[in-house]
Amino acid sequence: MEYEAVIGLETHVQLKTKSKMWCGCANQYGSEPNTNVCPVCLGLPGVLPVPNEEALRKTILTGFLLNCEIPRYAKFDRKNYFYPDAPKNYQLTQYDKPSTQNGFVEFEFNGLGSVNGLGKVRITRAHLEEDVGKLTHFDRTSGVDFNRAGVPLMEIVSEPDITSADMAYEYLNALKEILLQGGVSDGDMEKGMVRCDVNISVRPFGSKDLGAKIEIKNMNSFSGVRRAAEYEIARQIEILKSGGKLVQSTRRWDDVAGITEEMRTKENAHDYRYFPEPDMMPLAPTEAWLAEVKSRVVELPLARKQRFMREFQLPAGDAEVFKSNVALGNYFEGIAKNSKNPKAIANWVINNLQALMTLEGMHNKFEAGEQFSPDGSVPLIGVNQLRFKPEFINELVALMDSGKISSRIAQEVFKEMFETGKSPAVIVQEKGLAQVSDTGAIEEFCDEAIAANPAPVADYKAGKVVALNSLKGQVMKLSKGKANPALVGEILERKLKS
Repeated sequence: MEYEAVIGLETHVQLKTKSKMWCGCANQYGSEPNTNVCPVCLGLPGVLPVPNEEALRKTILTGFLLNCEIPRYAKFDRKNYFYPDAPKNYQLTQYDKPSTQNGFVEFEFNGLGSVNGLGKVRITRAHLEEDVGKLTHFDRTSGVDFNRAGVPLMEIVSEPDITSADMAYEYLNALKEILLQGGVSDGDMEKGMVRCDVNISVRPFGSKDLGAKIEIKNMNSFSGVRRAAEYEIARQIEILKSGGKLVQSTRRWDDVAGITEEMRTKENAHDYRYFPEPDMMPLAPTEAWLAEVKSRVVELPLARKQRFMREFQLPAGDAEVFKSNVALGNYFEGIAKNSKNPKAIANWVINNLQALMTLEGMHNKFEAGEQFSPDGSVPLIGVNQLRFKPEFINELVALMDSGKISSRIAQEVFKEMFETGKSPAVIVQEKGLAQVSDTGAIEEFCDEAIAANPAPVADYKAGKVVALNSLKGQVMKLSKGKANPALVGEILERKLKS
């Protein structure tokens, strides 16, 4: 009997806000333990929560980005449970009335479950809640840091539409890219800003009934999710093939050993004793408020890539660069929309411009206004701070396409343009770099090259056609790179054959 995997993901994302969800404490990673705390986030008696409006905006923005419905009524509930890192002994979350629901994510994927090279995973809900503190275990004691307690946390719950470990990996990467480019979260997994619970079951292929759900908790890397899913799918299938029975349970992933281990078995439902948060009014967003949030919606990465391929006839590889690097893509688009040769523009931006920016220590992923490293110490200059005007790249391509300069000379001109900010036309004129297309002058260079290089001449006449390249190189050297390469080839062939 063949089996298939059924996977659903619960992705927890810390929102990009300056303060916590219910108080004015800083939402800041890396502070000394228990320094970003107050009576509200410590859950002391008599305190009242005040919702962070920016967190509410970013949750609704996520709903728009994930094609979700936005209900006109939502509320917060108390999810009651005891754990040392939950200072109130309950979590404020959204239960039966979330802020967003019924959406989907499309992403590039060619495996099982894809259609025309795309995967699609439905989103059950993206709801808002609060993060808990962080436990650190020592030899005989444990410590808890409540700096993270109360940080705005969004849980994005998928439908069980994922059919493989690879599909889960691609979905998570697509989801993270949407949230990053939408300004919803910084998405730094090393700082715990994105965590994932993986729900996996297997069933006979074609069956509609779900198998026993096995949950793998608190995954903190997408590659770890893929490895854990691969292992767990194989483990479950092996148990069923050998006549065993799977029981709903929670497991942990041991990344070093490469195995999952059982933590506890689970009942069908937890008794969290949910009830509406009595200290907060329900959420009833107005049309004007929703319109303001919707104005923040950005073009989705996949739609951007598809549009660049369609409008500018770019290959997938080039469009992928501009999909991932928004600032560079915006820079390219500003030039390409006025160009007759967008592919050539893309080549100069992706290959030459990025290489020189890296060499100069420039950071082309930062938009204008974000010109410093995260700690504020290192100046970072992006494409908006280049010395030359963007249209100069178009001018350079036009000079090449018209035959006025060769590709080798164009490389020299681009570097000079990058360093000085001068236009290509000015550089070509000042340095006398215009391509030589005068046949008389080129014939003299060819005669000189033939006379000085008898060995490749003999090889060519003996049938070794590639020997012509050596002679072309000599002609270009004699002309200091200015000779028209096409004319050089024609004249050399004519002279050698005669």
